[in-house]
Amino acid sequence: MEKSKILYAEDDKTIAFLVEDSLESYYDISCYSDGESALEAFNSKDFDICLLDIMMPGMNGFEVAQRIRSKNSEIPIIFISAKALKEDRIKGLKIGADDYLVKPFSIEELMLKIEVFLKRTKKTDTTPLKYKVGKYDFDPKNYTLQGTENSITLTQRESDLLLYFIRHKNLVVKRQDILKAIWGDDDYFMGRSLDVFISRLRKVLAEEQNILIENLHGIGFRFSEKE
Repeated sequence: MEKSKILYAEDDKTIAFLVEDSLESYYDISCYSDGESALEAFNSKDFDICLLDIMMPGMNGFEVAQRIRSKNSEIPIIFISAKALKEDRIKGLKIGADDYLVKPFSIEELMLKIEVFLKRTKKTDTTPLKYKVGKYDFDPKNYTLQGTENSITLTQRESDLLLYFIRHKNLVVKRQDILKAIWGDDDYFMGRSLDVFISRLRKVLAEEQNILIENLHGIGFRFSEKE
């Protein structure tokens, strides 16, 4: 069976060696020491997931992620960085990253995050082809909202969240239930991540006046659609 392909950008040679040495038995991992070479590789090869350091010489990880997202809105992106400030994490998510891992980290945690995203990219045949969301046909397998006049491509995390809401339409869903179902954890940072992705979904569906994602303070959310 063919190994999943990982693009890994990291300028710290010691960390890069440890990660590559730990993952190469399970994945086809390609390592790059700067943003420019990582982006060049992305533009010329096929990858299943991207692991990006932020503080790199020349083009930093934020810039690389923005360039990747402009070409591919579906591929999972995980930032791996020593920048632990909340502002940096939120910035990374707003750029379009799906997750953010702070150094130092365990290889086991990294592999779990990688597996979560790789499994979600391999949608099963039990997932309906499309859902109706306002004027759009939502295709969770391909992360798209297709309208008569335009098409929107979601990130994997946005698609997972919208699918969760659709499956719990008109129901009150608790924050911790959403976090455990999609992020696999319900800690403080994951909660902040959820808020970012809720905002992104609201922006995507802003013109759909019949669709509402209510914030129920201290409880969770309710996704509803007026007939």
